Amino acid sequence: MPVSGNGLVLPPISLYVHIPWCVRKCPYCDFNSHQAARDHTDTDYALPQADYVAQLRRDLLSQLPWVQGRELQSIFFGGGTPSLFSPEAIGQILSMAEELVGFAKGIEITLEANPGTFEQAKFTGYRAAGVNRLSIGVQSFNTAQLHNLGRIHSGEEAVSALAMARRAGFDNINLDLMHGLPRQTEAQALEDLRRAVSLAPEHISWYQLTIEPNTAFYSAPPSTPGSELIVGMQSSGRALLAAQGYMRYEVSAYSGQGLESRHNLNYWSFGDYLGIGAGAHGKVTLPEEGRVLRTRRTRTPRDYLSIAPARELLYTELAAPHVDPVEAGDLPLEFLMNTLRLVEGVPLDSFERYTGLSLEALSRQWPALVAMDLVEPLERRITASAFGFNYLDEILQCFLEQP
Repeated sequence: MPVSGNGLVLPPISLYVHIPWCVRKCPYCDFNSHQAARDHTDTDYALPQADYVAQLRRDLLSQLPWVQGRELQSIFFGGGTPSLFSPEAIGQILSMAEELVGFAKGIEITLEANPGTFEQAKFTGYRAAGVNRLSIGVQSFNTAQLHNLGRIHSGEEAVSALAMARRAGFDNINLDLMHGLPRQTEAQALEDLRRAVSLAPEHISWYQLTIEPNTAFYSAPPSTPGSELIVGMQSSGRALLAAQGYMRYEVSAYSGQGLESRHNLNYWSFGDYLGIGAGAHGKVTLPEEGRVLRTRRTRTPRDYLSIAPARELLYTELAAPHVDPVEAGDLPLEFLMNTLRLVEGVPLDSFERYTGLSLEALSRQWPALVAMDLVEPLERRITASAFGFNYLDEILQCFLEQP
């Protein structure tokens, strides 16, 4: 593994592929998503799949120097709604990634799918194309809540989606659920969890609805549960999941033993990932230069598709993503923003290995945080305490302050 003079080493690498189109923009969504237009039959969507796949190839080609001999450990198709793309298009993207970068043995390949955009043939096609993990955006099984959230599916459709995924051969499925929904009671939040558990998914992502800027909910906020009710539903929900064998390994992620999302674990462990597609972000390490970079792509599909003409070749300046070097003074915060999300944190030596900094970079703030029982001493792992795990924002704030 390449090591720089300051001890910086290459972490594992993954690939994120952004598909930016949705059937309809949800009022709470602040992700880079754009409403797809219907085609002339009004039964399908007029998506420029071939052009987009070609641009993804150019995008990945421009980033190949950052691979540095590694194989992809995982791939994640996010959006937007990746299940609007055909299995053939998804298969072409996977073939391209395997050809240009290469796959590690047992690679995890996840595709996000919404219950309102699926069909049995599609799920079978995705599985045949190489996708081996589905993440189904259920959000709630309560029809009234789904309406509040602007979702296009019903609770029963969500149940059917999981059954179809099983029949298509998927044995690794995540269900996305939200809590703290408009006027939601604790009983309703727990009922959603019980319904999810009854379907026996391998993984459940259960996270609180937050009102983000530049969303419809931000302009016209719904009435959401107060903090005391939120704390109660979170405590009861976590107890319910634990009793059913779902281990909490990250702030909002629960799984059976050994069934954690490998892609997300790479994020939270400060691993590298290439980001391709409109609005995609990435993070790469350059040991020889002693630098960590953040990368980002232009957000709108139209602008993304116009970056490089179809005949433009390989590594042009225009085809490469925008790069933001992470300054040494910002690396402790960047590292902790990711790694402290993990219940068990990360090994102590990963800080020096993946930032190139000495542990002394944490020493000014850490003793005071230990004294407040917010973090564990820097002995074997870098981790929040059980108490501090509920106050991650407060811990990170200490690293925003200048000495």
